[in-house]
Amino acid sequence: MTTTTLPAPALTRLDRCDRCGAAAQLRAILTNGGELLFCGHHARVHEAGLRAVGAALSTDP
Repeated sequence: MTTTTLPAPALTRLDRCDRCGAAAQLRAILTNGGELLFCGHHARVHEAGLRAVGAALSTDP
């Protein structure tokens, strides 16, 4: 069986931080397939922990 991973859709102004509701600037895709969205502040707070658990982090230009 082959698994194909699709790129995450671009963040839009409708995407909101899962911690505070501000505009999302970072998408964290977890190893179990879940995703979290973070504003700039919460992205900086949680970045090290997300990297430690192997989350794929992406920001939009």
